[in-house]
Amino acid sequence: MFTGAMTALVTPFRAGEVDTRALAALVEAQIAAGIHGLVPCGSTGEAATLTHEEHVAVVREVVRAARGRVPVIAGAGSNSTAEAIRLTRGAEEAGANGALLISPYYNKPTQEGIYRHYAAVAEATRLPLIVYNIPGRTASNITPETMGRLSRVRNIVGVKEASGSLAQAIDTIAAAGPDFAVYAGDDILTLPMMAVGGKGVISVTANVAPREFIELADALLAGDLERGRGVMHRVLPLVNTLMGLEVNPIPVKTALALMGKCAEEFRLPLTCMSAPSRAALEKVLREYDLV
Repeated sequence: MFTGAMTALVTPFRAGEVDTRALAALVEAQIAAGIHGLVPCGSTGEAATLTHEEHVAVVREVVRAARGRVPVIAGAGSNSTAEAIRLTRGAEEAGANGALLISPYYNKPTQEGIYRHYAAVAEATRLPLIVYNIPGRTASNITPETMGRLSRVRNIVGVKEASGSLAQAIDTIAAAGPDFAVYAGDDILTLPMMAVGGKGVISVTANVAPREFIELADALLAGDLERGRGVMHRVLPLVNTLMGLEVNPIPVKTALALMGKCAEEFRLPLTCMSAPSRAALEKVLREYDLV
């Protein structure tokens, strides 16, 4: 249903509030570059520090700015099933085309609990749902067997797979079948995951380099592995810098600030980059002619 390169959008802040003007400009720049989809209010969008009202307002603003030109897949997950349902319904009412739901974090539910969580959300909405599996943030892993079960729920259409395991991605593709989309959730694994059958990537780096990830996804969807390898090698130093210096989304939002796209502002407990990390980031951005 959704394919290609989709950007996990940052949420710009200014003076403690969501900066809707900067957000709209980011959306416009992404669409002008040719991005295939936008994903607001995920971990890159600092969703954990947004109020419920801000969360829905950000989704509504992205939908408004996109004007139907690309799908908007709203982050709507929670460790509370009832809260995830509320956020998903809010995204639906705001006009989103789909919802991305992180696996319940901190609770460490069983596989049966994970299945029932997603099934309950699916029952409460008409939106297509994408599961988000990121054990490094949630403390639990969704197994390929559970993903196979979830793939048979009518409106659960895919998974953002960020376990860091290519083997798990392969097993999930096999368990869920060809109509279920597996998306790379780690930028660095875009090439191998799409090479084994993934349908796209939900990318952090695409915030600053959308055209590279569009080219990468287009090449791999067309089966052009040689071209895909070339793009991946070209963008690899930028990916490693944005994902390796400090915890996401600190580097990517700092990069956007250095590019003049938003304020360098975070909500605690996230903080501005350390001086050594910032210097390393600026060096790489200059090498890519981004600043």
